[in-house]
Amino acid sequence: MAKLCVEGMQATYSYCDQHNIPYKKVGKLVVATNDLEEKRLMDLWERANQNGVPGLELVDAKGIKEREPACVGTKAIWSPHTGIVDWARVARHYGTVFQSRGGIIHKSFEATEFTEIDGGVKITSSKGVEVRCKHVIACTGLYSDRTAKLTGCHAEPKIVPFRGEYLLLSKEKSKLINGNIYPVPDPRFPFLGVHFTPRMDGEVWLGPNAVLAFAREGYSWSKFNLKDLAEVLVYPGFYRLAGKYLGYGLDQMLGSIFIRRAVKELQKYVPEVEASDISRGPAGVRAQAMNTDGDLVGDFIFSSGDSGLGARVLHCRNAPSPAATSSLAIAKMVVDKMEQQFNLKLN
Repeated sequence: MAKLCVEGMQATYSYCDQHNIPYKKVGKLVVATNDLEEKRLMDLWERANQNGVPGLELVDAKGIKEREPACVGTKAIWSPHTGIVDWARVARHYGTVFQSRGGIIHKSFEATEFTEIDGGVKITSSKGVEVRCKHVIACTGLYSDRTAKLTGCHAEPKIVPFRGEYLLLSKEKSKLINGNIYPVPDPRFPFLGVHFTPRMDGEVWLGPNAVLAFAREGYSWSKFNLKDLAEVLVYPGFYRLAGKYLGYGLDQMLGSIFIRRAVKELQKYVPEVEASDISRGPAGVRAQAMNTDGDLVGDFIFSSGDSGLGARVLHCRNAPSPAATSSLAIAKMVVDKMEQQFNLKLN
């Protein structure tokens, strides 16, 4: 995944330059604040260099202050080539390019049936709209397990939705943040933890957390879907996951309800942040792939059926973060998989 990220980053900068999409190279600090985190930071440093991440520097407390005057830490990895861009704008541009080359985008198309027909596949929407094609690449995120079942393929890995909620830093304190400030990943826990993320419009987002969503598209606590939740609660892997991370999960839920709990963690990196400086922000839902052992799938998974309808469909079952940064590199990998699976020549 790290190699895809490096390739994707370079491809994204080239794409944005080619199409005049604005971006900012603000850099990123991965900050250690104690001896244990420093040890983990050095492990991360070794892996990053093995994967050819360009331009990295190992900096001390003084080096941290030179790059982020408001940030404190004992040691950090500085990534000068990390940047920010409006990914919604990039995604819309991908769509524009696709359409300019003859592609058709069907919006609000809920695929409810896949049927094998002579020489191909018929996809039918909930509104009765039909699309016919020779082969299908299914990248359906939160619904990837259900889509797989519709085509006669295996339902696992299971998708368990986790909502990631962001906080917003006040305009005044946002002026203190120059670039991305990340914690050192803790291998004991499944998700990254709170970090400072500047945006193209000048906002700084804090987060995200990770709480179980009560619906596949549960972008808030009030969004509830009985079918979606029941699927999670009857899945053995969920209970095994909960057994491993019960304390962590409860802490995340309390932090979601009482946002002031996040202040202590934020002050670990930027002491000037106070409770009055944060407010609730947007949220997303992570399509977390999970197996029956309760393990969170952290790598790409592609699958197809052995024959019939399933053999004409290639499912991308999991695309781990940072999938946006890696999107153009992932696209190349998907093309390679399609050529192999369907005996095509697409390049």
